[in-house]
Amino acid sequence: MIEVTTFADQPVAVFGLGASGLVTAHALAAGGAKVIAADDTRARVMEAWDAGLPTGDLRVADLSSFAALVLAPGIPLTHPEPHWSVVKAMAARVPVIGDIELFDRERRARLPALRFGAVTGTNGKSTTTALTGHILKVLGERVQVGGNIGRPVLDLDGGAGVAVVECSSYQIDLAPTMAPDVGCHLNLSPDHIDRHGTFRNYAAVKERLVSASRQVVIGVGDPHSAAIADRMEAAGKPIRRIGVFDTVEAAASLGRAGVAAVGETLYTVVDGQPQAIGSLAGIGALRGRHNGENAAAAIAMAIAFGHAGLDAAAALATFPGLAHRMEEVASRDGVLYVNDSKATNAQSARQALSSFTRIHWIAGGVPKAGGIDGLTDLFPRLEAAYLIGEAAKDFAKTLEGHTPRAMFGSLTEALDAAAEAADAGDVVLLSPACASFDQYRSFEARGDEFRALVTQRLAATNDNARETD
Repeated sequence: MIEVTTFADQPVAVFGLGASGLVTAHALAAGGAKVIAADDTRARVMEAWDAGLPTGDLRVADLSSFAALVLAPGIPLTHPEPHWSVVKAMAARVPVIGDIELFDRERRARLPALRFGAVTGTNGKSTTTALTGHILKVLGERVQVGGNIGRPVLDLDGGAGVAVVECSSYQIDLAPTMAPDVGCHLNLSPDHIDRHGTFRNYAAVKERLVSASRQVVIGVGDPHSAAIADRMEAAGKPIRRIGVFDTVEAAASLGRAGVAAVGETLYTVVDGQPQAIGSLAGIGALRGRHNGENAAAAIAMAIAFGHAGLDAAAALATFPGLAHRMEEVASRDGVLYVNDSKATNAQSARQALSSFTRIHWIAGGVPKAGGIDGLTDLFPRLEAAYLIGEAAKDFAKTLEGHTPRAMFGSLTEALDAAAEAADAGDVVLLSPACASFDQYRSFEARGDEFRALVTQRLAATNDNARETD
């Protein structure tokens, strides 16, 4: 744990006592802050109390005496409306910040040997974060990976090395002075509009990460991100563009410095001249066009941290992949079962749908804006769709006339139907294009259930086969 000493002897309120909130409160208390921990859920307050943290009711507290309100990223800062604790803090002119802000303040204040790489983007940031960490570790760096990817950033330690941190838009919004050594922005598409009000606001939050970074890695695969890249270059930032292209000639458009994927081949680009450095061929964990972007970004991050592109590309071969992101769970009788539960919007689901053919697609949950309307070009890849959750009816309408589809009351029922229908060469794909909160507490819980159901089903098939024998 990184002890947060920058608020020593000062009163600090911590609101939101999930995993990252508890770690934050402990880190502040260990660093000498006078912490008051709070949450709207009484059970979480009691958990904090049992863990030895001072708790209190911020509704009746005089927040004007506090140095900061440290807010968990899941608590609304601005939209659809500020949480009551935020309203109260703003009225008292108390700064509202988050754990990423605390981490970077502490790093700058007393941990100069801990370098900071930050990754954001609408899609691909978890894979890119994990892949960057993997490459740097293979290349001999002491690496820690945390943030939105799962491990709270203050749960890292303060030793020398590199911290590779996934940053959501919520976390960036709570980190006004964050200044990474290397900042990576992958892409932009509409997401989390409910929490930022407009796409423009959402995009502006994402841009803040790279605008504050000393070196910038940025994708140019969509016009919004390409415009950010141009602004960063005009501002004099050291920048490496990354992208996925159909030809080597097109990859030359990355200009002065960049990394490109053309098919399965990876190139560094220097002064418009592409040079092949490696290949994604045969790396199951990096299947699909979108992983070309992720791999290019991770290599560019490694280059920014002082490593050779050729060495970084060689490290890709041993990447084990990320749970819940195109995770190959099992294969039986020629049918591949893939857990892509992290695909919580249509653009993310597009990546998996683009990577396979003959798909039995399990989709649904809490829909995002636009549903799956933008995926119609991929519907010919579907053998059938198995729809669950709140989105099932709307998705069924969108799919009408394109592919057989049916609605189910649970993931278990949908998987059973898909597995029964699938033939050799088919893929049973959980890629929901939706949030999970109608039926699960998180996309991880949804993916864990899919994995367990597949394992149980195949084990039962084995038992039946033995009985038949």
